Amino acid sequence: MTFTELKIAPPILKALDQACYKHPTPIQVQAIPPAILGRDLLGCAQTGTGKTAAFAVPTLQRLMQTGRTDKRRIRSLILTPTRELALQIHESLMTYGRHTGLRSCVIFGGVSQKQQEIELRQGVDILVATPGRLLDLLGQKLVSLQDVEILTLDEADRMLDMGFIHDVKRIIAQVPVKRQTLFFSATMPEEIVKLSNAMLIEPVHVSISPESPTVEKIQQSVYFVDKINKRHLLSHLLSDQNLDSVLVFTRTKHGADRVARDLARDHVSAQAIHGNKSQNARQRALNDFKNKATRVLVATDIAARGIDIDGLNYVVNFDLPEVPETYVHRIGRSGRAGNHGISLSFCDFEEKKLLKDIEKLIVKSIPVVDDHPYPLTITTIEPKQAPVGRQSRQPRTPRQPRPSKQSAEQASYTAGAERPSRPTPQHRNERSSVPVQPVQTERRPQPSARSNANRPQERQPYAPARQRPGR
Repeated sequence: MTFTELKIAPPILKALDQACYKHPTPIQVQAIPPAILGRDLLGCAQTGTGKTAAFAVPTLQRLMQTGRTDKRRIRSLILTPTRELALQIHESLMTYGRHTGLRSCVIFGGVSQKQQEIELRQGVDILVATPGRLLDLLGQKLVSLQDVEILTLDEADRMLDMGFIHDVKRIIAQVPVKRQTLFFSATMPEEIVKLSNAMLIEPVHVSISPESPTVEKIQQSVYFVDKINKRHLLSHLLSDQNLDSVLVFTRTKHGADRVARDLARDHVSAQAIHGNKSQNARQRALNDFKNKATRVLVATDIAARGIDIDGLNYVVNFDLPEVPETYVHRIGRSGRAGNHGISLSFCDFEEKKLLKDIEKLIVKSIPVVDDHPYPLTITTIEPKQAPVGRQSRQPRTPRQPRPSKQSAEQASYTAGAERPSRPTPQHRNERSSVPVQPVQTERRPQPSARSNANRPQERQPYAPARQRPGR
């Protein structure tokens, strides 16, 4: 089947032909015709299946059919979770709509909004936005969504994972109720199902199997290697100059920076891209990779759904993802639009369980490459030994209760026996085995009369001074 059979307008067909797009993908065949007719659409498909064109082409065609006024206004809003994906959609709109006369704009956070304000004031027909920056501009009264005719949500499940779902609901509340809605998601968790039911009216359901368009088209292999030798194995594989453009995925931002530094030390041009990088740095690294100025791009999963690079054939999973579905998104960066790709995964001893989960998801075993210079040597986990010269700490024994100081007689009181009256000192002395000797007290001598005569007489209390004796 060709795009001509999908009844696409000639200006868009001309742009597709100039971009060397000849045959539509399965999701484009199913989604474009009903979307052109104005039907709501619910699409479930992974990235790499061509779904950007599945909503971009009908959006451009419907806006062409309805015409535009002299003053441009936002008639189509496309929400996407990441900056990279927003830029990718904007580039696709410019490619497909170069002969339509329609103007598009992209806004996202991480950069100054000054240039975005200028483009918005000039007027746009299609706005591509991330939820956070769009809410900021709405709060500043710089954007109006009152004229939106087509609302598109791309990667809705990703928005849920990133915590944007409440922002999306606030944005939807400012869009007219009478509109066309195109809703796309790779998976359909319960929260996404509820959101789609509230947004869509009698939608056309389009579903593409997540494995067939991506996993089956990609040659996969796994290398069992110790964690400490992963960087050496990567450098060994990159010694093959046929791997001219390689996308490497790590689990953490720090790991991405470390891999990029190690490759640069081995004289391999590499750059890292992750969430801690500024938007300008991320875009510069992505452009260098697309233009072949950089041979290796090291990325975290934040870039897994936002990188669409023509001719990318090699993806390396330096760290296996903890979520099996992420593996499908990663390797889907190669084998785009039905092309073939190659995926190489590194697996250390602790990641074997993650590998089993991935194989369970894709319903196939990934071939193991044994012929490499850094085979896995750890087969069991030994208990940690105490350092030499130090004695291992013995486990602390539970503290025993102190013996009670109560006598047998006191214990009987506690048990409820009647307590006798307190013994007198005589009884106490009788019980004691030590005889009590009487205390001898020394008698103080009485003062003599002579000594009293020499002592001054004491003053009578409260007596007036004139009545005191001796005056």
